[in-house]
Amino acid sequence: MAQSLDDIVKVNVTVSPMAQSAGTFDIGLIIGTSKVIPMSERVRIYSGTTDMKSGGWKETDPEYAAAVLYFSQTPKPSKVVIGRQDDTDGNAETAQEAVEACRAANNDWYACYVVNATSAVIEAVAGAVEAMLPESAYFYTTSDEDVKEGTAGNIMETLKNKGYKRTIGLFSTTPHAAAAMMGYAMGANTGGANSAYTLAYKSLVGVAPEPLSTTEAINILKLNGNAYTQYGPKFTLLVQGTMASGVHFDEVLNLDMLKAEIQIGATNALVMAKKITQTDDGTTLLMSAIEEQCEKSVLRGAIAPGVWNAEPILTLERGDTLSKGYLVLAGSVADQSQEEREARKAPAIYVPVKLAGAYEHVVIGVIVNR
Repeated sequence: MAQSLDDIVKVNVTVSPMAQSAGTFDIGLIIGTSKVIPMSERVRIYSGTTDMKSGGWKETDPEYAAAVLYFSQTPKPSKVVIGRQDDTDGNAETAQEAVEACRAANNDWYACYVVNATSAVIEAVAGAVEAMLPESAYFYTTSDEDVKEGTAGNIMETLKNKGYKRTIGLFSTTPHAAAAMMGYAMGANTGGANSAYTLAYKSLVGVAPEPLSTTEAINILKLNGNAYTQYGPKFTLLVQGTMASGVHFDEVLNLDMLKAEIQIGATNALVMAKKITQTDDGTTLLMSAIEEQCEKSVLRGAIAPGVWNAEPILTLERGDTLSKGYLVLAGSVADQSQEEREARKAPAIYVPVKLAGAYEHVVIGVIVNR
């Protein structure tokens, strides 16, 4: 019999572990009490309303109506997650409990919408989403007259006073209008080159513009709310794209993506290496993994070169220019304590970034000379 070639040349094949991704930030969740989805499943993923109809949904179901608006936007989102809230007698759960259960059942979705939510439900869900992990965003619709009248204690004022940065509200008399806003937000987030966007001044397909007076529009915007209304003789626009705290939605989204990508990039480096030594070279390897993730935000247009105007960080001083829009800095291994070395902790790593921002207001001076 022939002898094994292993006696002459032995070949060992080693396959590296697969790198993990940071997850998705382009899928929305719509929650309601319709009984199409059994509680044993809790959530189902659909690629469109045709898919939903095939799954037993009817046009009269509020979740389906919200999904129609969600999928009607341009760019169109690729998927939606529909979640079930248990409203059966004896063990009925609250909307916030349903959102939390849907998060436990599925991590694919980033933003969520609860159909037919009252002001009390909106406030409760907003509080739950604020503390949720992985980080999420909550879209809601309100047609409460107290909002546009600026009456004290209205839902937008309540959420503004609580400083919630993960809740974004739309005043509209169109049912489920905020599902359309969520649909645009998820559909536009392709992750490709120059894909970063704002919600300001966008069109919402299927949503009727609100005939707001100037005072009513100002009342809504002062509450860090949003409205879809007419500007000038020809424009119907969504304004202003802000969360209850006043922070812009795109800033929250882009920082959530950056955080998740940095976290998964550093973890992948630890998992895929046989060993990362406790040396400056080892720290450099981790920093390179983080830089690779930061480049994704640069590609999207979320961060860009600019001057650092915050407090100094290690060698970065106020007034220095971040030529790439970010910098990865780390402390020295030599400065670590023995306790830190024995715990196998890396030196502290810092990632100062400069957000690209966006122009949303312009002042133009016209000077006429005869």
